[in-house]
This record gives sequence, C-alpha cells and structure tokens, in this order.
Amino acid sequence: MAETKPTASVKGTSVQPKKSSNAISWIAPVVCIIAGYAIWRFILGGASGFENPDKSGGFWPAHKGPKDALHRIYEGGIIVPLLIGMLLMVIVFSIERYLTIRKALGNGSINDFVRKVQYHLANRNVDAALSECDKQRGSVGNVMKAGLRRYKEMISEGGMNTEQKVISIQKEVEEATALELPMLQKNLVFLSTITSVGTLVALLGTVIGMIRSFSALGAEGGAGAAGELAVGISEALYNTALGIGTSALALIMYNIFTTKIDSITYGIDESGFTLTQSFASLYK
Repeated sequence: MAETKPTASVKGTSVQPKKSSNAISWIAPVVCIIAGYAIWRFILGGASGFENPDKSGGFWPAHKGPKDALHRIYEGGIIVPLLIGMLLMVIVFSIERYLTIRKALGNGSINDFVRKVQYHLANRNVDAALSECDKQRGSVGNVMKAGLRRYKEMISEGGMNTEQKVISIQKEVEEATALELPMLQKNLVFLSTITSVGTLVALLGTVIGMIRSFSALGAEGGAGAAGELAVGISEALYNTALGIGTSALALIMYNIFTTKIDSITYGIDESGFTLTQSFASLYK
C-alpha cells in the first residue's frame, strides 16, 4: 500500500474581522454636495455681494454685478456647487484615510519592528516577539501577531511535519492579511474617481459657459452682447479652474495614500517571510 502522509489540521484564523461602519461612504458625498450648494448659494451668491441682486431669490438667483472676486465665482453657474462638493469630498476622505492609515502604520518604524521580531525569533523567544507586536499596534503588528500565535502552536504540534507546519503558519498570515488590507484601501475609490470625474465635470461647465457666450453674441450682437459674453466666459473659466484644482488635489492625496499602503503591504509580506523562514530553519 502507498504510504499516506498526515495532513495538516485546518484551524481558523485567530484574527477577527474588523468591524467598521460604511456610513461615511454614502453619507459624506451627499452632505458634501449639499454643503457645496449652500456655499455657492448663500456665501458666494449672497445678495450683499452684488450691485444688482435678484430680490426674488430662489434656487438660482440671477444676481448681477459682483463686487469682488469671491462673488464672481458665483457666476460660474450651477456646475460650481457640484465642483465645490467634490472638493469637500476630497478633503473629507483625505482626512478619513489619513487617520486610518496613520493608525495602521502603528508605532515606530516598520523596518525596526521586523528586525526586532527577527532577533527574538532567532533566540527562540516567541513571547518577546509577541510583546513587540503589542507595542507596534499597527496592521503589520496585527498580522505578525496572528502568525506568531500559530508559530507558537506549531512548535509543540506533534502530528505534522515541518513542511505542513510552515504551510499552516503561512496560511494564518494570508488570512490575517486578507482581513487587514480591505480596511486600508477602503474609500480610496472616491479619490481615484474624483481625479478623472472632476476634470470631466469642469469640462461640462466650460462647455455650458461657452454655449451661453456664443448664444448671447448671436442673439444680441455687437456691444450689447458684451456683458453676457463676459458672464459666459467667466462661467467657463471658473469651472475649469475649480475642476482642475480639485482633480489635482485628489490625485496628489491618492498617490500619497497608496504609497503609504504599499509600505504597509511590503512590511506584511516581509513579516510572513520572516515567520516561515525562521520556523523552517529553527524547527526542522
């Protein structure tokens, strides 16, 4: 009969799924768009900032003669509050991602943390390595801690060979990693989307402004159309400026956060390699 090797026992990961609310993902965009309209309508479009305010008010008052540059932005038209809302979204999600990723980075340098764990494992002091994970308190520390717990279990496990034990440790690290990474990447989609959509929305505002300009020029002609032509051009330029600025900020923040996430991911990969190689060399 062919000899059958004992199979590794399947154990669930010791890391529990992180509980995080998705409320900000759908509340923040709605609130930001409403806030964008409020800023455009009541601050940029405040009646006191115009020479000839529209007394009837309404959703989109036809104010004329802005007194300063701030109130001239109001003439950018109805696309402006959408762009302001997108700018607010970039700010809100940038703050949210900064706080989340800052927590995930943990305390101190990730490289120093991995070196300390390697030192303790080389001296067969798993408890000291676990203590370092408690001090680090980041995503790399969480994954390393889950792997170290399985590492410690495998030392005294007698029903498996070394290869199976290494596979069990590796599987634990992979499961812990799968629970950590979604939390890091959550809501980055808003920044990446605004990077491209912001420019397109600005282009829409630019086209609308130019349509108004040439419509006024064709309808009235001559000097009588100069005022309407100027309003249309300002609408086009303000939308362009707001859209490009919003997209640029979103792109910068997205690249900053993805770079931070890459450093955490690299630390997690190094942690898994450290655990498997250490166990394979020390507990043959």
